[in-house]
Parts: sequence; C-alpha cells; structure tokens
Amino acid sequence: MDYKKVNASETVKTRDINAIASKTGNIYEAVVICSKRANEINKEFKKELSEKLGNYVSYSDNLEEVHENKEQIEVSRHYEKLPKPSLIALEELLTDNLWYSQTEEKI
Repeated sequence: MDYKKVNASETVKTRDINAIASKTGNIYEAVVICSKRANEINKEFKKELSEKLGNYVSYSDNLEEVHENKEQIEVSRHYEKLPKPSLIALEELLTDNLWYSQTEEKI
C-alpha cells in the first residue's frame, strides 16, 4: 500500500463513534481491527525505514565521532511527517479500504 496516497490526517481529530461502529456493528470490534491493522502498518514502516537507513550505516571504532548524513536525516524526517499508523488504519476502515473477516465462536 502506498501510504503517501492515503488521505489520513497527520493530527488527531474528533471522530464520530457511530460512524466507526457502523462499519463492524460494534465499536470494540472496530477498535481491535484498527489496532491490528495499525500494527501491520507500523511493521511495514519499520522494515522500510531500516532498509533505507541501512545504506548509511558506518562502522566506526571511535564513539566520540559523530557523522551527520544529510540523506539519512531527510529519510528520517520523511517518516516523521507521515500520519501515524493508527490514523491510517482508521481512515482505511472509514473509507472501506480495509478488508477483515470475523470468525464465529461456537459455544
């Protein structure tokens, strides 16, 4: 998924609980679905970020040396400006771009 194209807000804003609950029929199920999706998105972010920052790793024996790498700083700033994974997951749920399935427990 291209997170640059997701129209999620970068800041937290008040949402209508009834609109969120109407997607699943239960607000608690919607929260669980969004939290699981947010964890998936966060793992993808971490993987992409570590791959991109892995190119700039310098192995130095001297701990006193500090290297500033402009490209590394720009990559980090890009990921800092992205919306939080929880906001992306909630936006996906509200715009019906999130697929989920429910399993029924037999009692």
